[in-house]
Amino acid sequence: MKFPTALINRRCALALAAAALLAGQNALAWTDKPVKLLVPAPAGGTADVFARLISDQLSAEIGQPVVVENKPGAGGAIAVQALRAAPANGQTLLVCASNVLTEVPHVLKSNFDPLKDVTPVAALAKGTMVLVGSPTLPATDVKSLVAYFKSHPGGNFASYSAGTSSQYAGLIFSQKAGLDLQHVPFPGSPPALVELMAGRIPVMFDGLTTSKAMIASGKLKVFGVAAKSRSPQLPGVPTMAEQGYPELDFGNWMGVIAASGTSPELVAKMHAALARIGANPKVRERLAANGFDPVEDQPADKLAQSVKAEYERNGAIVKAFDIRLNN
Repeated sequence: MKFPTALINRRCALALAAAALLAGQNALAWTDKPVKLLVPAPAGGTADVFARLISDQLSAEIGQPVVVENKPGAGGAIAVQALRAAPANGQTLLVCASNVLTEVPHVLKSNFDPLKDVTPVAALAKGTMVLVGSPTLPATDVKSLVAYFKSHPGGNFASYSAGTSSQYAGLIFSQKAGLDLQHVPFPGSPPALVELMAGRIPVMFDGLTTSKAMIASGKLKVFGVAAKSRSPQLPGVPTMAEQGYPELDFGNWMGVIAASGTSPELVAKMHAALARIGANPKVRERLAANGFDPVEDQPADKLAQSVKAEYERNGAIVKAFDIRLNN
């Protein structure tokens, strides 16, 4: 029995397409075993939400199961130690915010060197920081906020933890504005934001991921974006630089890191797969819905350089303000 030439050609084309698809997937698959994503935070936290947003997509990219495992505690050190204890073969990775590497080690004895013991692989999104305040404040922008504090001395500001950029930004703002705001640390954003909404503490530098819903509902006022450029999610809100405070440029990228000792070739394969996920419009849409802003893709070596620069910058801030865990 003879088959029509057109039918044969069509079947050949479909077979070639399937082979190409499989080859593309195999090119992105750096392992033939399940991948574990460690998260240095409890379930429901920002890093956990991020990890679960990307895990399904990563599984589809590499053709292997991807399991999220929460290992909170010690400012991320417990998760990092688990990462370092596993073979550097790409089967165990860590999903975290960059502050685990650039902020926390300055104020906590983390038992790891963030510049030597881990290798940044890819940044997929960023958490933009914003200056938010109580809805009872009469101020509408940074200028009127500073005027309010000067006419009402003895003010304070909250942070989501001592030794983090939430505290750094508040201290720098207080200094540059000529104020004397006192720092009130909290164990995370939620309890601090409760105090702001109730009017018991006036202001706080917080991540947009946790403040977004309350800003949208009018439960918080937003005065400025502490980043180099405006957030796509708050296009009408000026940056702190636009309002006279260029030093206030804080925010953390969310991404994936591997243990040091992972080969450059393996890091490059992992980066390629993760970069595809970060560029996926559906993934970006889901990340934006959870308060994350897009971030420009950087090769792993450039990302490591940015971690080093941020680590050194934060170290200088900690030294200048004599920041310690309990102050």
